[in-house]
Amino acid sequence: MSGRGNKAGAGGGDDTVIRIPPHYYIHVLDLKTNVTKPIIGPETFVRQDNEKVVEGPTKMVIIPPNHYCVVANPVMRDEEGEVQFDQYGQAKLLHADQEVRLTQEPFPLYPGETLDVKVTKLRAVPTNTALRLRAIADFTDADGTKRWAHDEWLFTGPGTYLPHKFVEVVETIRASIISPNQALRLRALKACKDQQGKDRVCGEEWLINKTGAYLPGAYEQVVGFISAYVLTENIALHLEALQSYKDRFGVNRKSGEQWLITIKDSEAFIPDVHENVIQVVNISTLTNRQYCVILDPMGDDGKNKLGQRKLIKGEKSFFLQPGERLEAGIQDVHILGEDEAIIVKAVLPFTDNGVERQPGNLWMIRGACEFIPTVEMEIIDRRKAMPLDENEGIYVRDIKTGKVRAVVGQTYVLNQDEELWDKPLPEQIEKLLSAEVDPLADRTARAHNKESKSRLKHKVVTYRVPHNAAAQIYDYKAKRARVVFGPDLVMLAPDEHFTQLSLSGGKPKRPNCIRSLCLLLGPDFMTDIITVETSDHARLALQLSYNWHFEYSQDSADHASALFAVPDFVGDACKALASRIRGAVAAVPFDDFHRNSARIIRTSVFGLDENMKVKESFKFAANRLVITNVDIQSVEPVDQRTRDSLQKSVQLAIEITTNSQEASARHEAERLEQQAKGKLERQKIHDEAEAEKARTELLKLQSLSAAVESTGQAKAEAQSRAESLKIEGQAAVEQAQLKAEAQNIEAENELKRINDARKGELDYISATNSLEVEKAQKMSEIETSKFKDMVSTLGPENIAKIATSGHDNQLAMLQALGLQSTLITDGSTPLNLFSTAKGLVGALPPPDQ
Repeated sequence: MSGRGNKAGAGGGDDTVIRIPPHYYIHVLDLKTNVTKPIIGPETFVRQDNEKVVEGPTKMVIIPPNHYCVVANPVMRDEEGEVQFDQYGQAKLLHADQEVRLTQEPFPLYPGETLDVKVTKLRAVPTNTALRLRAIADFTDADGTKRWAHDEWLFTGPGTYLPHKFVEVVETIRASIISPNQALRLRALKACKDQQGKDRVCGEEWLINKTGAYLPGAYEQVVGFISAYVLTENIALHLEALQSYKDRFGVNRKSGEQWLITIKDSEAFIPDVHENVIQVVNISTLTNRQYCVILDPMGDDGKNKLGQRKLIKGEKSFFLQPGERLEAGIQDVHILGEDEAIIVKAVLPFTDNGVERQPGNLWMIRGACEFIPTVEMEIIDRRKAMPLDENEGIYVRDIKTGKVRAVVGQTYVLNQDEELWDKPLPEQIEKLLSAEVDPLADRTARAHNKESKSRLKHKVVTYRVPHNAAAQIYDYKAKRARVVFGPDLVMLAPDEHFTQLSLSGGKPKRPNCIRSLCLLLGPDFMTDIITVETSDHARLALQLSYNWHFEYSQDSADHASALFAVPDFVGDACKALASRIRGAVAAVPFDDFHRNSARIIRTSVFGLDENMKVKESFKFAANRLVITNVDIQSVEPVDQRTRDSLQKSVQLAIEITTNSQEASARHEAERLEQQAKGKLERQKIHDEAEAEKARTELLKLQSLSAAVESTGQAKAEAQSRAESLKIEGQAAVEQAQLKAEAQNIEAENELKRINDARKGELDYISATNSLEVEKAQKMSEIETSKFKDMVSTLGPENIAKIATSGHDNQLAMLQALGLQSTLITDGSTPLNLFSTAKGLVGALPPPDQ
């Protein structure tokens, strides 16, 4: 038993003897009365059979100094602090209530009590710190202050905060440190009094600018810090009133009013909550060479004079007042040189050195001088003299009369009634002028695009006409044209324009391929491809090159105008020449044209003179163009079958010629070979005889000198070898000639045999065709006579009866049946009943009969 009791003292729940140490307790439930009571140690508790230990042994709650705990459902106590029990001995509880317990003797928790907040150290609030407290229920504070639910207040340090069951800590608030030239901006969260005792409404804002620590109240919200603007001689503040109020200087400000704060008002300025800093304004400083114009200047009454202007000249420094602005900023004094001028326009009526100026008047101020415009005038333009060379110019337009003129070769300044005039040119002419293409050197590369430079349109248009070329300029105002022959420089008047040439180009010629401002006068050539058809319908493509030039005299106006009479002389000439060539080729067969193409084409182009000889040139009278030569570069069949047949014929002719030449050469070579062999044998015998003679002479001379013997022998051998080689070469050549002659004879015989065979074949085919035609004619005559005999045998009457026999049989059948009229139909063919009925009743007799 004692062993089980010791275990119970350690916390067992089913032991009979429970030893409770000091500062421990247990809860015992009486099973008869259902009452739970605490047993506090030190004590040895003997559990009865009707008792049950429901908790413990449990250590008492010990609260050290500066600590607290919160007990939920605390027991009820009387005025003396004793626990109250009901009639059954159960401790009475304040259900759903709490009790904050501070430092005291260790105490047990009665049945039903719980620790809502365990033993916790009390919160120490340091200096410049406060706790923001909120009441969760109505109660009266220890100092007698009545607190309502959701009331908030501060517990400021230094101090230790004692918790209350109806108070909760919302947050910890730390003081804001306000530095010099700084202010703290606050906002009221609800109607309250600030720390200075001034009433504040919800949402109101104010500033605290006292240097040091500031602890905001419970209903004060820190919006932020505002730093002061340090003002100097060169800086001012532009302020705006957000609402009507009286500022710190005692001036009443209306909502939306704007003003400046300068160093004269304050060295460091902190804007109030009712003030908005629009911008920091820097001082405007003018030197003695500067000026400015202020728009909407501030008057003496502090209001802007809208629509007015004020001129300020340097040296001077000033701040722009609210509403004022600079027109074009700070401007330098206009210093005009001798070659400069300024165009001025009056905007207000005024007197200028005794001259009355009205709004809209323009005049010019020439240099050299210094000029500052007044508020009654405005500068329209600044102009500088334009030095022009004798080959340079500008277009000037009088804005009053509209007249345009060209100023060339002088230094010129536009006056107030003049302006530069941009001369418009067609887009294609602009490209030709800016492309800088040499009409002669780059005439074959006209289609390539080159980078072009933009033209200053107010400058006089110039164009360099190259050598042996001409350009036409048309004056639309005077309605006349002039022609300039190169080399020369063309300068266009305001109403003059270039005559653009659009020439045909390419092979075959296509219109508008070449564009130019000048006409090349030749000599030059042009190439074209034309398609012709011979009399036997062989279509050929001819590539022809024509040499041409213009015949003209620069002193003749008629000749000059005639050069440009035909806009596209290339296309016109090629078409005319192609037409003549087609007509001539169409009258000859292909074989004749193939053999005499050059003569036929030259004759068709140039024509024949009185002596039936081809003329030397062909001239176009309209534009004085002369064609001097025609070069046939190529002739190709257009039809593929014709081209293949021609190619086969040429190859066959070449093959026959080659075979003939090979046979002739082979025959000639064999003949020459035989001759060479005979000559070689004769020469060999002759050489042997001569060698014997030489050998005899050699033996006679051997006694003279061994050196002479060796030298003579070597020379004789060399000469003999050379003669032998010469004879062999001649024999080989004669043999090759004999072989060639033999092959030629063989080829001629073969060609003759082929021609005879083809001729016999043609005769056979012709005879066969004649027999077929004769047979067809005789068969046609037999059929014709047969038909005539049949018609004559039957006779025309029998043929007519045969033709009408069907209808006659039907008529006889109806008459035999006694029917005067009948209508027979198959039921599907529609009938015209009107006409049918009329036919049916037509046979009836009239009523009077």
